[in-house]
Amino acid sequence: MEARNKSVREGKAPERIWLLEHPPVYTAGTSADPAELVDPRFDVIKTGRGGRYTYHGPGQRVGYLILDLAKRGKDVRCFVHAIEGWVIATLADFGIEAWAVDGRVGIWTRDVDGREAKIGAIGVRVRRWVTMHGFSVNLDPDLSHFDGIVPCGIQEFGVTSLAKLGNTLSAADWDEALIARVPSFLAALGGSGRGKCAT
Repeated sequence: MEARNKSVREGKAPERIWLLEHPPVYTAGTSADPAELVDPRFDVIKTGRGGRYTYHGPGQRVGYLILDLAKRGKDVRCFVHAIEGWVIATLADFGIEAWAVDGRVGIWTRDVDGREAKIGAIGVRVRRWVTMHGFSVNLDPDLSHFDGIVPCGIQEFGVTSLAKLGNTLSAADWDEALIARVPSFLAALGGSGRGKCAT
């Protein structure tokens, strides 16, 4: 990711979106509080992204975005909102109503008990206007693995998945729907140095 970021900045490589799955791991963002690492049962990796602790593992799709915001609006807030909108719209394709909440990073939905719960996480880094890291969405991970941390530093809300909500979905089906919405996601960023959601 670091190498690709550098190559994009230098104009030596095209932008890239990677969709992948990790083995079980906890990652620590730049704001991670050691007190929120409750049970480090998996490797803990320090990353350069924003945010606190999160979990990645089988059954979860991770999207890493290496995009040149110098060509797409130079607006980090717009970039994050565009990711939110992209994931929310894709979840809607599968009948999952989801939303973003001011002051609470991530993608939220209504869990089976009717309470709000996180179904997706966002953590990004921008170096000289080229992005790194990105987002994750819970298709069917082992949700007990989130118990080893306070996910994203938010204790009062749980974590859910498409499978828990009754939607068994393959990674291939998720990726296909997400990729189909890439043009809309990129359009939300705008171009010529100014994103569409810039004020």
